[in-house]
Amino acid sequence: QHRCNIAKPNASKPAPRAGKENAINNAGPNGELHISPLDAADSAARDAAAHILLAAFADPERYSHARIVEQLQAAPPPFYRHFFICRQHDEVVGVGGIKAADWASDTHILYLSAVAEHARGQGIARALIATRIAWAMENFPHGRLLVSTARSRRFARLGFRLMGKREAGGRRLMLLEF
Repeated sequence: QHRCNIAKPNASKPAPRAGKENAINNAGPNGELHISPLDAADSAARDAAAHILLAAFADPERYSHARIVEQLQAAPPPFYRHFFICRQHDEVVGVGGIKAADWASDTHILYLSAVAEHARGQGIARALIATRIAWAMENFPHGRLLVSTARSRRFARLGFRLMGKREAGGRRLMLLEF
Protein backbone atom coordinates (compact mmCIF):
# COMPACT_ATOMS: atom_id res chain seq x y z
CA GLN A 1 0.00 0.00 0.00
CA HIS A 2 1.30 3.44 -0.93
CA ARG A 3 1.22 6.38 1.46
CA CYS A 4 2.42 9.93 0.93
CA ASN A 5 4.33 11.45 3.80
CA ILE A 6 3.71 15.06 4.73
CA ALA A 7 6.63 17.10 5.97
CA LYS A 8 5.99 18.91 9.23
CA PRO A 9 6.35 22.71 9.04
CA ASN A 10 9.40 24.25 10.68
CA ALA A 11 8.24 25.82 13.97
CA SER A 12 10.71 28.70 13.64
CA LYS A 13 9.18 29.86 10.37
CA PRO A 14 5.68 31.22 9.82
CA ALA A 15 3.17 28.66 8.60
CA PRO A 16 3.35 28.46 4.80
CA ARG A 17 0.35 29.34 2.71
CA ALA A 18 -0.76 26.94 0.03
CA GLY A 19 1.40 27.07 -3.04
CA LYS A 20 3.72 25.02 -5.17
CA GLU A 21 6.25 24.97 -2.32
CA ASN A 22 3.86 22.78 -0.31
CA ALA A 23 3.69 20.05 -2.94
CA ILE A 24 4.22 16.46 -1.80
CA ASN A 25 6.25 14.08 -3.93
CA ASN A 26 6.41 10.32 -3.46
CA ALA A 27 7.25 7.49 -5.78
CA GLY A 28 4.34 5.08 -5.94
CA PRO A 29 4.13 1.63 -7.51
CA ASN A 30 2.72 3.10 -10.73
CA GLY A 31 4.85 6.22 -10.91
CA GLU A 32 5.50 9.41 -9.02
CA LEU A 33 2.61 10.97 -7.12
CA HIS A 34 2.57 14.72 -6.70
CA ILE A 35 -0.02 16.57 -4.60
CA SER A 36 -0.31 20.32 -4.99
CA PRO A 37 -2.89 23.09 -4.84
CA LEU A 38 -5.11 23.37 -7.89
CA ASP A 39 -3.76 26.35 -9.83
CA ALA A 40 -6.61 28.67 -10.87
CA ALA A 41 -4.84 29.35 -14.18
CA ASP A 42 -4.51 25.64 -15.06
CA SER A 43 -7.73 25.01 -16.98
CA ALA A 44 -6.61 21.53 -18.09
CA ALA A 45 -6.11 20.42 -14.46
CA ARG A 46 -9.44 21.99 -13.46
CA ASP A 47 -11.22 20.18 -16.32
CA ALA A 48 -9.57 16.87 -15.35
CA ALA A 49 -10.58 17.38 -11.70
CA ALA A 50 -14.16 18.15 -12.77
CA HIS A 51 -14.23 14.97 -14.89
CA ILE A 52 -13.04 12.85 -11.91
CA LEU A 53 -15.67 14.40 -9.62
CA LEU A 54 -18.48 13.99 -12.15
CA ALA A 55 -17.60 10.31 -12.65
CA ALA A 56 -17.35 9.65 -8.91
CA PHE A 57 -20.53 11.42 -7.81
CA ALA A 58 -22.76 10.51 -10.79
CA ASP A 59 -25.68 12.60 -9.48
CA PRO A 60 -26.39 15.24 -12.16
CA GLU A 61 -29.11 16.98 -10.15
CA ARG A 62 -26.94 17.55 -7.09
CA TYR A 63 -23.52 17.59 -8.79
CA SER A 64 -24.01 19.13 -12.21
CA HIS A 65 -21.03 19.95 -14.40
CA ALA A 66 -21.71 23.68 -13.92
CA ARG A 67 -21.83 23.38 -10.12
CA ILE A 68 -18.62 21.34 -9.93
CA VAL A 69 -16.73 23.74 -12.23
CA GLU A 70 -17.98 26.69 -10.14
CA GLN A 71 -16.91 24.98 -6.89
CA LEU A 72 -13.42 24.29 -8.28
CA GLN A 73 -12.82 28.04 -8.50
CA ALA A 74 -10.82 29.28 -5.51
CA ALA A 75 -12.56 31.73 -3.20
CA PRO A 76 -10.87 34.22 -0.86
CA PRO A 77 -11.24 34.37 2.95
CA PRO A 78 -13.23 34.54 5.06
CA PHE A 79 -15.34 32.06 3.10
CA TYR A 80 -12.41 30.50 1.28
CA ARG A 81 -12.60 27.48 -0.99
CA HIS A 82 -9.41 25.60 -1.87
CA PHE A 83 -8.64 22.41 -3.85
CA PHE A 84 -5.70 20.05 -4.05
CA ILE A 85 -4.98 17.68 -6.92
CA CYS A 86 -2.85 14.57 -7.17
CA ARG A 87 -0.94 13.92 -10.36
CA GLN A 88 0.57 10.61 -11.35
CA HIS A 89 3.11 11.25 -14.04
CA ASP A 90 1.37 14.22 -15.71
CA GLU A 91 -2.20 12.98 -15.28
CA VAL A 92 -4.58 14.38 -12.65
CA VAL A 93 -5.81 11.27 -10.79
CA GLY A 94 -7.30 12.75 -7.60
CA VAL A 95 -8.90 15.87 -6.22
CA GLY A 96 -10.09 17.06 -2.82
CA GLY A 97 -11.55 20.33 -1.55
CA ILE A 98 -11.66 22.20 1.71
CA LYS A 99 -13.80 25.24 2.40
CA ALA A 100 -14.82 27.50 5.24
CA ALA A 101 -18.26 26.87 6.65
CA ASP A 102 -20.23 30.09 6.19
CA TRP A 103 -22.46 29.22 9.14
CA ALA A 104 -19.87 28.60 11.91
CA SER A 105 -16.64 30.32 12.92
CA ASP A 106 -13.40 28.32 12.78
CA THR A 107 -15.14 25.47 10.94
CA HIS A 108 -13.76 23.90 7.79
CA ILE A 109 -15.37 21.29 5.56
CA LEU A 110 -13.62 18.56 3.59
CA TYR A 111 -15.65 18.04 0.44
CA LEU A 112 -15.74 17.06 -3.24
CA SER A 113 -13.04 14.39 -2.94
CA ALA A 114 -12.48 11.66 -5.49
CA VAL A 115 -9.81 9.51 -7.12
CA ALA A 116 -10.00 8.33 -10.74
CA GLU A 117 -11.18 4.73 -10.86
CA HIS A 118 -7.99 3.42 -12.50
CA ALA A 119 -5.79 5.04 -9.82
CA ARG A 120 -7.60 3.77 -6.70
CA GLY A 121 -5.93 1.56 -4.11
CA GLN A 122 -2.65 3.48 -3.98
CA GLY A 123 -3.36 5.67 -0.94
CA ILE A 124 -4.18 8.75 -3.01
CA ALA A 125 -7.44 9.47 -1.15
CA ARG A 126 -5.68 9.19 2.22
CA ALA A 127 -2.88 11.45 1.02
CA LEU A 128 -5.38 14.08 -0.19
CA ILE A 129 -7.18 13.93 3.17
CA ALA A 130 -3.90 14.28 5.10
CA THR A 131 -2.82 17.16 2.86
CA ARG A 132 -6.03 19.10 3.54
CA ILE A 133 -5.84 18.44 7.29
CA ALA A 134 -2.23 19.65 7.34
CA TRP A 135 -3.15 22.71 5.27
CA ALA A 136 -5.92 23.66 7.72
CA MET A 137 -3.64 23.21 10.72
CA GLU A 138 -0.85 25.23 9.10
CA ASN A 139 -3.15 28.09 8.12
CA PHE A 140 -5.46 28.38 11.15
CA PRO A 141 -4.46 28.41 14.83
CA HIS A 142 -7.44 26.28 15.87
CA GLY A 143 -10.75 25.05 14.58
CA ARG A 144 -12.72 22.03 13.55
CA LEU A 145 -12.92 19.98 10.39
CA LEU A 146 -16.17 18.35 9.30
CA VAL A 147 -16.67 15.60 6.74
CA SER A 148 -19.65 13.57 5.60
CA THR A 149 -18.32 10.13 4.70
CA ALA A 150 -19.20 6.54 3.98
CA ARG A 151 -15.68 5.60 5.13
CA SER A 152 -15.82 6.40 8.83
CA ARG A 153 -12.95 4.05 9.77
CA ARG A 154 -10.59 5.90 7.41
CA PHE A 155 -11.35 9.20 9.14
CA ALA A 156 -11.41 7.70 12.66
CA ARG A 157 -7.79 6.59 12.12
CA LEU A 158 -6.96 10.26 11.50
CA GLY A 159 -8.57 11.42 14.75
CA PHE A 160 -12.09 12.25 13.54
CA ARG A 161 -15.00 11.25 15.75
CA LEU A 162 -18.56 10.41 14.81
CA MET A 163 -21.20 13.07 15.35
CA GLY A 164 -24.63 11.77 16.27
CA LYS A 165 -26.00 8.29 15.85
CA ARG A 166 -27.73 8.57 12.49
CA GLU A 167 -26.60 7.73 9.04
CA ALA A 168 -27.88 9.73 6.08
CA GLY A 169 -27.69 8.04 2.70
CA GLY A 170 -24.98 5.67 3.93
CA ARG A 171 -22.86 8.57 5.15
CA ARG A 172 -21.87 9.70 8.65
CA LEU A 173 -20.89 13.17 9.84
CA MET A 174 -17.46 13.25 11.49
CA LEU A 175 -15.51 15.95 13.35
CA LEU A 176 -11.82 16.65 14.04
CA GLU A 177 -10.96 19.47 16.45
CA PHE A 178 -7.51 21.08 16.37
